[in-house]
Amino acid sequence: MNDQTTAAEPAAAAVTVPEAVATPALGEPGARPGARRAGLAPVALVVAGALSVQFGAAIAVLLMPRAGALGVVTLRLAAAALVLLVVCRPKLRGHSRADWGTVVAFGVAMGGMNTLFYQAADRIPLGAAVTLEVLGPLALSVIASRRLVNLVWAALALGGVVLLSGGGFDRIDPAGAAYALGAGVMWAAYIVFSARTGRRFPQADGLALAMVVAALLSLPLGIMDAGSRLLVPTTLGLGAAVALLSSVLPYTLELIALRRLPAPTFAILMSLEPAIAAMAGFLVLDQALSTTDALAIALVIGASMGAVRSQVRGVSNR
Repeated sequence: MNDQTTAAEPAAAAVTVPEAVATPALGEPGARPGARRAGLAPVALVVAGALSVQFGAAIAVLLMPRAGALGVVTLRLAAAALVLLVVCRPKLRGHSRADWGTVVAFGVAMGGMNTLFYQAADRIPLGAAVTLEVLGPLALSVIASRRLVNLVWAALALGGVVLLSGGGFDRIDPAGAAYALGAGVMWAAYIVFSARTGRRFPQADGLALAMVVAALLSLPLGIMDAGSRLLVPTTLGLGAAVALLSSVLPYTLELIALRRLPAPTFAILMSLEPAIAAMAGFLVLDQALSTTDALAIALVIGASMGAVRSQVRGVSNR
């Protein structure tokens, strides 16, 4: 997305979405025959990233007794940063001050999102933590969107995630709930700065540099929390698995998707996270789903499908 322009909806509509973007090439003459398939491609990337991050989170829950919440964050971000630096080999020269400001903000958002979320998951159930966290992207979709239909899908998704909580927000640990809501705010910031970083840096270079920023910020906290436990071979191995599943793969897929997907649609698709977390909890942590959970998941998936249909229709009509 470095030198690409935003999609050819009225310029004002594109500007109101925080660096949001949508499949630039699809609006060009001759692109219509493959528009539907092209419109679905970034959606598939987002869903794949969500699957990866939530199954990685399930493994992280298993790792917390060994390394602590902050230790897990440090292992995850440090391992991910090393992998991305080796794979991407980002160039440090030729970037403006604004470029570096964007990538640092992206790293801060990424590190804050991870740190706050694992603090929440250490205090409240994983499903409740993800449900509260996803309110950040949902709020972004409402604020950023100028289309009434996006507000409808956001409202439906919000109803689903609230139902998934089981009405238990008043009974969970207040500090854990606060951490989860804070993680949601940082998640919304992550969406915005991920899109901006994707425009300013080629390939996944910006992601690699932002991951280094996030890892450096978390390192002192992880060392204070876990100390030498971080160096146990089995802990390192599990930490590397969490890094690949929860950071390297999903963040790369999301950064690519945000080059072609409007931020409001991306934010609504993030409402799939509680549903996917419930599935990961069932398969990895043996956490059964209730009828209410299943209904909540159906509402969330319905909202996400509606968002996808709106995106594809908008692309096909250009």
